[in-house]
Amino acid sequence: MIEITIKQFLDGQMSVPVFLEKQSNSPKRFILFEKTSGTKKNHIKSGTFAFQSYAESMYEAATLNEELKEAIENMIQLDEISNISLNSDYNFTDTETKQYRYQAVFDITYY
Repeated sequence: MIEITIKQFLDGQMSVPVFLEKQSNSPKRFILFEKTSGTKKNHIKSGTFAFQSYAESMYEAATLNEELKEAIENMIQLDEISNISLNSDYNFTDTETKQYRYQAVFDITYY
């Protein structure tokens, strides 16, 4: 399952915890990600993944987002990954909870 591959890789690369689901007692800084869509053609899979970087300030969220983008681009070294492309990244502060976050969306092709 590609989500597990991504999580395990990021766990070894990031300075903060990485989650697939939001925790009830989340730390101040963390990464949350999910697969938002996927496809398969000629036995090659691809998906769009949204990564959210949470932190206690806008600056810290933006900095964490930059760290995350570099780590994700380094995933290309994995045998399971054949292409990584940054789709977009932007301020995605949660207005309801008032939590600062950035979101980076990547298109990833994998086996």
